[in-house]
Amino acid sequence: MTWPRRDGTNAPRSFLFIEPMAPKRFLVVRDSAPDGALHGAVVAMGNFDGVHRGHQAVIAAAQERARTLGKPAAVLTFEPHPRAFFAGQEPLFRLTDEAAKLRLLASTGLDGAIVLTFDAALAGLTAEEFVRDILVGRFAISGAVIGFNFHFGKNRAGSPDFLTAQGRKFGFTVDVVPPFELNGRSVSSEPIRAALAAGRVDDAAELLGFPWFVSGEVIHGDKRGRELGFPTANLRLDTACGLRHGVYAVRVACGGRRYDSVANFGRRPMFDSGAVLLEVFLFDFAGDLYGQRIDTAFIAWIREEKMFASVDELTRAINDDADKARAALKRAGDVFPPI
Repeated sequence: MTWPRRDGTNAPRSFLFIEPMAPKRFLVVRDSAPDGALHGAVVAMGNFDGVHRGHQAVIAAAQERARTLGKPAAVLTFEPHPRAFFAGQEPLFRLTDEAAKLRLLASTGLDGAIVLTFDAALAGLTAEEFVRDILVGRFAISGAVIGFNFHFGKNRAGSPDFLTAQGRKFGFTVDVVPPFELNGRSVSSEPIRAALAAGRVDDAAELLGFPWFVSGEVIHGDKRGRELGFPTANLRLDTACGLRHGVYAVRVACGGRRYDSVANFGRRPMFDSGAVLLEVFLFDFAGDLYGQRIDTAFIAWIREEKMFASVDELTRAINDDADKARAALKRAGDVFPPI
């Protein structure tokens, strides 16, 4: 596996296809559960929504520090996302839910992840209490690695400078990773969300380092696609998903295989404009996927969702979408998230 350099200069103009690390034991420790092999680890701290290139730089720095100290390397992260906790009912478009985030983190070669429940009790800890009671008292960390803008503790009082001073006090190393830039752009979760909201999935993939993907269980639909000759696997995504409605070239993983596909995400204005669904037509596939979980990676934008004058016109458009999706997927090569 090759992580990009911090300045992003080795990143290609399209996708950086990252092969997952060879399988190894990835330990997930939650709250007060025994930390076992992660006791004394070097921890990369953050939310890691998307596990994008900037996050990857922080993880790589933690792994390097852990190798130097002869300690395990782990992430320390929070669920739910702190922004979701403080926002209450306001929806947050997460790039990765908890399961997807842990799958991506496991692919990096880390020894594990410490997942802390972000609730009122944790939010109420001062920065001093978080260091003393959690980092030192609970996990006895050997080192902490954070991004340049990471803050923690009540009222976000725990700055990088504060953590560095606490490291000297308690005897753990602290590394602060500078901003990660790609072709002059700072990489963070917000530009990725903005790219997806505009349908620019190729742009999002550049910032992530791999194609953005969703996972979900295939549910029953109205079977209209089957009647048109395009049976689809239907997924209901999180209602906060901010992906632009439209048609995409996608690649699906299910049953140990990958299938080039075309997908529509939206409300189907031709028929009912009902609940938002992701409808995926898998090329060269025959079988029943109901109840199975599939991963769908978004490779290229094709067109916006639209109303057609007739079902025949819609059918011709779907055929054209499929042709364009096949061509886009061929141009992209064998790209897929490292999961």
